[in-house]
Amino acid sequence: MTDKSALFETSLKSLPFLHRGKVRDIYAVDDDHLLIIQTDRLSAFDVILPTAVPGKGKVLTAISNFWFGKLDHIIPNHLTGIPPESVVSPIEREQVTGRAFVVKRLQPLPVEAIVRGYVAGSGWKDYQKTGAICGIALPVGLQEAAKLPGGALFTPSTKAEAGAHDENISIAKVEELLGKALAEKVRDSAIRLYSEAADFALQKGIIIADTKFEFGLDNAGTLYLIDEALTPDSSRFWPAYQYVAGESPPSYDKQFVRNWLEKQDWNKKAPAPALPAEILEQTIAKYQEALRLLT
Repeated sequence: MTDKSALFETSLKSLPFLHRGKVRDIYAVDDDHLLIIQTDRLSAFDVILPTAVPGKGKVLTAISNFWFGKLDHIIPNHLTGIPPESVVSPIEREQVTGRAFVVKRLQPLPVEAIVRGYVAGSGWKDYQKTGAICGIALPVGLQEAAKLPGGALFTPSTKAEAGAHDENISIAKVEELLGKALAEKVRDSAIRLYSEAADFALQKGIIIADTKFEFGLDNAGTLYLIDEALTPDSSRFWPAYQYVAGESPPSYDKQFVRNWLEKQDWNKKAPAPALPAEILEQTIAKYQEALRLLT
């Protein structure tokens, strides 16, 4: 699944352009459908890096497709099954093949549904400072990368624009934004999606330490899983055979890139430093290994 040339951004002329996110470019197909294209852009610390990772968008698309199919008994998703090649002009098909979805046009909810099964990343930093993650008190003495003793935690955040940082919010704030009934449905769906996926992935040798879901509503008020699902971009994937509580495990995700960036003289604001070739090669190898193990 390697591409020699990376797709940093798309340039479709056959459809109206709507939005360019950190990774995805979005176009309008009609009043009811959107075309979402996963580029090879990589973001870290909420900054888009100048170096694209060849073939990354195709790996993300394949992994999302796998999970959307596997988990659609829990909650419907935004996929339509319409081939992306059928909605663009013939000369543009190369930009969408293997890296795009035609999806239902839904109203996205203004929260990111983050679920954590382990004490890692910003959750570990939070726990060290406060003994809690996002205000949820935890037992004393947990180690870095420890499995959360009481089961997965729902730790929502705001949805920031590119270049801004998401901010953790309380369950009360989610209820204020969505209403109590919808907030509970989002929380319950997110935890169930994570738990089923984590159980499956573990059988394949991958620990999903945490992940982020996004949800949207149709005009009838039905809740859908949207955006991407359980990819190395939206989740922390660890090789189970290398997992030891008490240390940060190696990962199949962009933590590898974050670790390299942390060692650079960079203030975590745009522009970010370009990635060297060996970091790029190791990054795409990690993503492809995750896809191979899961599917």
